This record gives sequence, C-alpha cells and structure tokens, in this order.
Amino acid sequence: MKTSIFYWAAFYVVMTFVYSCSNSNDAIDDSKPTGDINTVENIQIFPANHPLNLDISNSPVDVNSDLIINNIGAHKGIFPDFGSGEYQGAPIGIPYVGVNGNQPKVPITFRGNGYDGNYGAESDQGPFPIPLNAPIEGNGVGDSHVIAVDVENGMLYELYNAAQVGNGFEASSAAVFNLNTVTFRPDGWTSADAAGLPIFPLLVRYPEIEKGEIDHPIRFTINRSKIYEGYVHPAKHLVSGNTGDELLPFGGRLRLKADYDISSFSETNQIILIAMKKYGLMLADVGSGMFIIGAPHDKWDNDDLKELLKVTLDNFEVIELGAITLND
Repeated sequence: MKTSIFYWAAFYVVMTFVYSCSNSNDAIDDSKPTGDINTVENIQIFPANHPLNLDISNSPVDVNSDLIINNIGAHKGIFPDFGSGEYQGAPIGIPYVGVNGNQPKVPITFRGNGYDGNYGAESDQGPFPIPLNAPIEGNGVGDSHVIAVDVENGMLYELYNAAQVGNGFEASSAAVFNLNTVTFRPDGWTSADAAGLPIFPLLVRYPEIEKGEIDHPIRFTINRSKIYEGYVHPAKHLVSGNTGDELLPFGGRLRLKADYDISSFSETNQIILIAMKKYGLMLADVGSGMFIIGAPHDKWDNDDLKELLKVTLDNFEVIELGAITLND
C-alpha cells in the first residue's frame, strides 16, 4: 500500500512538470510578430468614405497652385525614399509588421531625448501589441518610427522616435488608429507624424504593387521653409514656421496631371504614378524636398524606382485646400 502511494505521488509530480513545460511552449513570444506583412493588404484600411480613400481625380485646383509648385521647385523631381537593400546600414523606408489579435501587449514609456521632445500629452497610452523585435526605422537613427498593424482587429499602432528598452518601448509620441472607423486625431494633436496623420496607410508598399493597385494618397515631405503654419483636414497638427500664399500646409495634396504620359515607365512605376493621379501626394511631415515615402522590401528594383526622378513638380497641381486651421 505504501509503495502504491509513493508511485502515484511520483507520477503526479512528473506529469505536472510535463504539463507545465507543454504550456510554456504554447506561450506566445512577445518578441516576435504573430502575423506577416502580406496579410495586411487583405484588410480594409479605413472605410470607403474616409478622406484617405477619396478619389481626387476631378477635384478642383487650388487658386494658389502655381505659386506653391514654383516655391517648392517646379523642376524638382520626386524622390522615392524607399527600396531594397540598405542605405547607411539600415533598410530603405519606413518598416512595419503585421500582428494577430493574440499579439502580447508591451508597455510604452514617453520621453524626450536629444533628437526630439516628449509629446506624451498628445499621445495614446499603451500598452500596445508591438513585438519587441519590430523593426525600427533607420535602425534607431532619425525619426525611428515603429509600426504594427493588427490584422484581426483592424487596429494600427505607431511610435515616433522610438527605442526598444527592457520589456517595452520608449518613444516621443504614439498614436492608435481604428481602421474600421472614420475617426481622426483631436485638433492640435500630433501622431507619430508631424501632421497628426497615420503613417502606414500613406506608405508605398510592395504588396500593393503585387496586387496591381495603390488605393490611397502617398506620403511626402518638403523642407520646413516651404510649409505653411497651419493644417487642412484630415491633418490635425501644424509646424511653426511661415505663412504665405506660396506655402503648403500639412494635409495639402498634390495631384499628377491627368495628361501626363506614363507609358514609358515600368509597370511598377505606372502603378505608383496612377495613384498620384487618382489619390495624389499628401504632405505629412517635414523632411527632404519632394521625398515620397514607402516601406522597404527586397523585391523593389532601386534603379527602376529612380526613374521617378524624371517626374518633375511642374507636372503636378495643388488640389483646392479648403479651410486652413491656423492654431493648434
């Protein structure tokens, strides 16, 4: 009888250990993404009536279009700030990851540093379902954006000036966007972008090329001296600087002219240029002049993308801006 008791006690201990180990193997690793970037293109990025899904092919031209174009630089070519491989040791463009609804959430701590200040008061609070090994733009040099798209719940999480520290991230600002609704940042609030816009929906992404269509405006930057101190919807934040009819506010759109001949460009570049005619370019941040922004991917042909430099700004027009908000 005693032997039987000892036997079953030992058996219980062993099985408890095995069960515990089995459960630990089933635990989700918070350091890795639970999804992939290809699944991201299968979800709706904001409802059809969201401004970022607006077809502006027939929208009227702004009365100051020529002034703005000439001030930015009529003969300046558009520069694709994305591609394959690396530049100065980092992938070219703003990376992102796809996650599922079971992605573990990690804490977000707001702070300023030598690169920029602390905008935690204008940020959405964590924790966020961002994997600890999520790529950081520029490998932590420059704007250091981090982006995760929850493909199961249709939620977007973005960080600015971010660094992975301990069991979470530090950042200057953070924004959450519900991709299932037509909602915006509060007036005067920044996001992970200076204009208070989402970043991911405005990126040129290679999986879109594989689908054959870019169905949104494309994010672009210009020098601060060319930016109006104000913003137009759906942007919600301004940058201090200048005013004048020759300046473009955050949220302003440029449209490639309908009669611009794109037939000599590659199929990839034609998809990009068609989007510029239908959805335009949207000013979202301060940066180098006429940089259009996309995500890195090893299938981009960098030499082919450089052909876009032939498309100069005098082939664009500014879409009617509407009311400009002057104060945050």
